[in-house]
Amino acid sequence: MDVFESYQLGKMTLKNRVVMAPMTRCRAINNIPNELMAEYYKQRAGAGLIITEGTSPSPNGLGYPRIPGAFNDEQIAGWKKIADAVHEVDGKIFVQLMHCGRISGSANLPQGAFTVGPSAVQAAGEIFSDTGMIAHDIPKEMTLKDIEIAKSEYANAAYRLVNEAGVDGVEIHAANGYLPNQFLNPKSNKRTDNYGGDFENRSRFVLETVKKVVEKIGSDKVGIRLSPYGAFNDMEAHHDEVKHMFTYITKTLSKLKLSYMHIVDQGPAFDADLMANILKIIKETFNGSVITGGDVNNSNKAEAVINRGYDLVYVGRPYISNPNFVEQIKLNEDLVTPNMDLFYSAEAEGYTTY
Repeated sequence: MDVFESYQLGKMTLKNRVVMAPMTRCRAINNIPNELMAEYYKQRAGAGLIITEGTSPSPNGLGYPRIPGAFNDEQIAGWKKIADAVHEVDGKIFVQLMHCGRISGSANLPQGAFTVGPSAVQAAGEIFSDTGMIAHDIPKEMTLKDIEIAKSEYANAAYRLVNEAGVDGVEIHAANGYLPNQFLNPKSNKRTDNYGGDFENRSRFVLETVKKVVEKIGSDKVGIRLSPYGAFNDMEAHHDEVKHMFTYITKTLSKLKLSYMHIVDQGPAFDADLMANILKIIKETFNGSVITGGDVNNSNKAEAVINRGYDLVYVGRPYISNPNFVEQIKLNEDLVTPNMDLFYSAEAEGYTTY
């Protein structure tokens, strides 16, 4: 198989099998997507599929400074400008819905919003703000009503993004220690009701949220990102139920006929054999497309992912400073190294110029 060939993802034809991975970039002033962001994504529309930076479906989910939202009219109008810009150059774009949950500090939240989580368990470490590093908040344990509200926020944001902003779909970010992953993980979920305890209960929030989004916009417009064995944002990587949990989630989501599952490959950082095993299980169990990747910076590495049997390959940091990444690796050109000091600034430098 050729990574540069087109690929049929549900009803969409992608121009190639390269996916631009979601990356927080913090350019959304006042949490509103803007013209600078439209230029950034348009520059990278050579990817078969763009998955945007994490975008909060709720004021409570804005854990980092200057990340975009999708819960008010100005934000939806901003996303429409971005979708139009990408579509002008024949690109495809899914918006990643990311509720930060307990990975938050009150300095980063708008007035009236508050930090929530499945349990009142504070995440270790600190989070950056525009005034410096601050401790993570102790989250408010979500009531059953809070849980219902959060699920509806995801569904409403998805509906507006697809039907008003005109994006091609949404990805539910259930990886990397954010709110859905906090429900999945026993380190952050100490509940004793139907949303805590064994792995089936801990999976409930994720599965019900995905189902609610599917009911709003259709399964072909919904993907999900998961991170088995991930420890990022103070998660427990190697709890006993990892294999059983993600097999159960995959089987259940297969019934919904999602567009794709996007699996963060933790192999380079953790246990490569365990990661390879769970990836194989997911691919054999899921009845849709599977995206994976990591550390892909040339055509050989991209082809290796496809040749291992996966459908699409995600690429992250190389896209920051190489907007024509697909063409560059096709021609075997040298890539520009991104400047990490500019990853999360508010400026064009390091974003649309590098």
